[in-house]
Amino acid sequence: MAFSDEHKAKFQNLKTSLELQHLDQLRRKANGGNSILFAYNPEEEVLYLEQAEKELKPDHFKMIDVAKLLVQFIELDGWKEFESYYKDFSDTPHLIFKSDDTATDLMDLIIQEVKSANDQDLTPVLVRTGALYGTGIENVNIMEHKEVMNLKHPLVIFYPATIEDDNLYYLNFKPASRYRCTVIE
Repeated sequence: MAFSDEHKAKFQNLKTSLELQHLDQLRRKANGGNSILFAYNPEEEVLYLEQAEKELKPDHFKMIDVAKLLVQFIELDGWKEFESYYKDFSDTPHLIFKSDDTATDLMDLIIQEVKSANDQDLTPVLVRTGALYGTGIENVNIMEHKEVMNLKHPLVIFYPATIEDDNLYYLNFKPASRYRCTVIE
């Protein structure tokens, strides 16, 4: 499938939303939040990621691959150890992936990368966020994190979702929150 003018217009809308004169407006529309959900059909993710490489230059943006961070998190303790505690906590995955204890978890890795982008004065962009499904980490958990709320540049979340009747469906089926963000459809 080719990348259409409609797809390209979404990237232009993203860039316009990130311009300085629009940042106050973004916070008002996002209920005080500091995030942009860049929604696209999950079936077109590869196209959007390829276009992002062309449109979002590394001197202004830092691409943060959530799927790679998930693998990095699992490798911290090793696959066998992860398998064991994942089975033990399968009903409460948030205790594994975003706990409040001092051990490094997936949420910590995501926030560390977002902070790193901020420290480099880059706009953080989360990609491959479909990897969060089943972790107990919701987009609103990331958007409401104090580090994200205080970023110099808004967090951009590439979000595989469909929109039907103004409702957002993560991965085409799971109702998702629009709170603390603006959505580029």
